[in-house]
Amino acid sequence: MNATAASILVVDDEPDLRMLYELTLLREGYRVDTAGSVGEARTQLHAQSFDAVITDMRLPDGLGLELLHELREQQRPERCVVMTAYGSAENAVEALRAGAFDYLTKPVDLKQFRSVVASAIQGTGGVLAAARATPGDSPGAAADNPTLARLIGDSVAMRNVKQRIAKVARSMAPVLVHGESGTGKELVARALHASSQRAGGPMIAVNCGAIPESLLEAEFFGARKGSYTGASSDREGFFQAARGGTLFLDEIGDLPLAMQSKLLRAIQERSIRPLGATQEEAVDVRIVSATHRDLAADVQAGRFRQDLYYRLNVIELVIPPLRERREDLPALCEALLARIAQESGIKVPRLSEAALARIAQHPLTGNVRELENLLHRAVALSDGQELHIDLPAPATMEPGTSLPQAQAADAPTPPTPMTAGATARTDGLRAWLDAQERSLLEQTLRETVNDQTATATRLGLSVRQLRYRMQRLHIPVPRDEAPHGATQ
Repeated sequence: MNATAASILVVDDEPDLRMLYELTLLREGYRVDTAGSVGEARTQLHAQSFDAVITDMRLPDGLGLELLHELREQQRPERCVVMTAYGSAENAVEALRAGAFDYLTKPVDLKQFRSVVASAIQGTGGVLAAARATPGDSPGAAADNPTLARLIGDSVAMRNVKQRIAKVARSMAPVLVHGESGTGKELVARALHASSQRAGGPMIAVNCGAIPESLLEAEFFGARKGSYTGASSDREGFFQAARGGTLFLDEIGDLPLAMQSKLLRAIQERSIRPLGATQEEAVDVRIVSATHRDLAADVQAGRFRQDLYYRLNVIELVIPPLRERREDLPALCEALLARIAQESGIKVPRLSEAALARIAQHPLTGNVRELENLLHRAVALSDGQELHIDLPAPATMEPGTSLPQAQAADAPTPPTPMTAGATARTDGLRAWLDAQERSLLEQTLRETVNDQTATATRLGLSVRQLRYRMQRLHIPVPRDEAPHGATQ
């Protein structure tokens, strides 16, 4: 036996199955020890260390989860694979949440068994060794990982995200990345993939909301030649393309219910059937999904399958919005401007402290994506040595609100300090817009014979909003209408 071969402890109370697993692993070149109970396994673990532990869920004197919890509490290096009975989805999810590297469903398919064990053994002395040697809660656990370098920011919120990524990258557990639009969910998914032992495999990103419903099954699972009109050859789906790597399902909440059930089966069985095929084929992928929606609320409303939600949300990664980590703005702006300069091939003007302060006061509801667009615009319009930030009005229109109503205001908004050049340009635009608005109001008042109620109705305003605009634009209010307007 090769002294450097990986060592594995197999724990199962059925002698025939235990021997089958042992022989299978011995043929793969591993060193194998066995145990028939939780107590025997504890004795073996006390005597030596292993690279992996494969344990049945139910044992005569306890549960395999007990061993898993003890391995975690003692911060031991062994990766644990749990075997659960067919249909025990809750047990599999519980094991993954407790820190299991992966799970197998009984009766175990030996091909899948070998694949899962190989994944567990792979990288035990590689990229994850340092992560396992350092407690995951340590502040430095993520700081030394170069794969997280693209996640800009050193705020408490971002440090927590990086530490969480370093932890969950160690297993095969599905991860649900949740965050508002523009927070960088795909970037986090890529960091998770790059931090895992699957970094050498492909990372396939799929926008679930961008695929026509009629093509979903073929796109996900592939298709055989002749399975549908135009299928002139066999084609791979996303699952096959991601084999040995990570499948990232972005905006998973947009997936139709019919496709959700098919995705659930593929995740549970780890096998798919391409369109037109008669046999299923095993797939080895890790599922990472992302959404900006409240999937728990979608489950309650019947828009998302509860069983799929629990399968995807084994581990949740919540990405903080930019408003909760504004201390990261200087570093983010610096990194984004450096990228803009590299892409455009020009020297980017300096971002002044005043401009940075203006950005910090902006709501940035679009998060990092909005910040990047803002800086792109500032670079494109720059004509000097410093960037001048021209902030757009916040997009606060509610669905169903008409444009005049959205533009109406009950009180003027205080001006934001600007540079002299930007102020002159903005004042000129404001004067032109005021002139257009005054002309429209005066024309409508003439057409309605100064009937403020009819004028407001035509323009989609309330009478009070109309009177405010007339007063701001110095349009005389007819005397006979004043008492009526005053009561609005």
